[in-house]
Amino acid sequence: MTFRPLPVIVFRKGLFISAFFSTFAANYYKIMKLTKTILSLVLLVVAMQVMARESRIIVKAGDAGSLLSAIGQANQQNADPQSERVFIIIPDGLYDLGERALTPIQGYNIALVGQSMEKTIIKNAPPVEKEGIGTTATLLNRGKGTYVQDLTLQNALDYYHAGSAGRAVCWQDKGDRTIFKRVRMLSYQDTYYSHSEECQHYFEDSEIHGTVDFICGAGDVFFNRCLIVTEDHNPDGTGLDIIVAPRTSTTCWGYVFKGCTIRSKRSDYYLARGWHTLPRCTWIDTRIENPEKLCKERFDPRGMRTVESLFYEYNTTDAQGRGITPQSNVVTFTLKGQQRSHETILPKEELWRFSVEQMFSNWRPEKITKKLSQQAEKLKKEAFR
Repeated sequence: MTFRPLPVIVFRKGLFISAFFSTFAANYYKIMKLTKTILSLVLLVVAMQVMARESRIIVKAGDAGSLLSAIGQANQQNADPQSERVFIIIPDGLYDLGERALTPIQGYNIALVGQSMEKTIIKNAPPVEKEGIGTTATLLNRGKGTYVQDLTLQNALDYYHAGSAGRAVCWQDKGDRTIFKRVRMLSYQDTYYSHSEECQHYFEDSEIHGTVDFICGAGDVFFNRCLIVTEDHNPDGTGLDIIVAPRTSTTCWGYVFKGCTIRSKRSDYYLARGWHTLPRCTWIDTRIENPEKLCKERFDPRGMRTVESLFYEYNTTDAQGRGITPQSNVVTFTLKGQQRSHETILPKEELWRFSVEQMFSNWRPEKITKKLSQQAEKLKKEAFR
């Protein structure tokens, strides 16, 4: 095919335009290739926009079935470890799962975002005869990179009529690197259970309620600016509460509480007791609203399955900000005739070891939380306009 040059067009005022198609012919295939590239880029942008819309699943308000369907969809959609994050947006409402327990979250990078911590409530109520740390959880996480924000988890097992044990878990975590931002957990015994031995998890501005061992398990978990509420051990307020029961085994920090507040109802309580293996727990800059409810040893000296307990506190204050940390508090931990004594007041020069940066040297959950919370707020504004 040949191209003839167009004739010169002369206008009355002497202006002319010469269109010469020979140059076009010489570059025809280059132009077509460039056109295809541009079209491909346009299609890619459109596809990315569609994918972005698909990464948000909106639950029908107050519909437990819709919530379960959304979790199932996210599990299936994010079965690959390289999956982009999917946000499940949950409007205010009560999502009553009835007696259902162990609802699984097992995909990668799944986010559950409620409209508000106080009014978005996911609740189950297992029968008393099925009580147990491994049988009652409202939600069971097996995924990695799970993010939870602005909602309440409630396990409404009838604790006061459960007999000698009323284990009712809100969140059982068999996954890794879970982050909680403004999440409230309501139960009594074993409320939060970090199951995996080498897990890493992070709480920020959250709230956990309970009576006995209501923060329990393994791995390294950092609690940043959280509210810890001890409920009445018995209906009349008698009995003794224990906040933490770690069973740290292969990790170096266990549970670290930084800048948290403890609020107690009527029962006295211990900060922690050892579950088994080598339990580790540290309280730093803790504000205690009712310090008279804290038992004098502060940590329960009676181990459950181990005499070893590496427990510390630093800079504990009362509600008015006055220091109530003793200069020294040597606790003798006992179990079946064995004894181990150690100082539980953390020296100031050791404080640096318990920062979030030291605890998670290859993971920065506080930075991830900031980024994801901003994304979640944007998605909520779009969903709840």
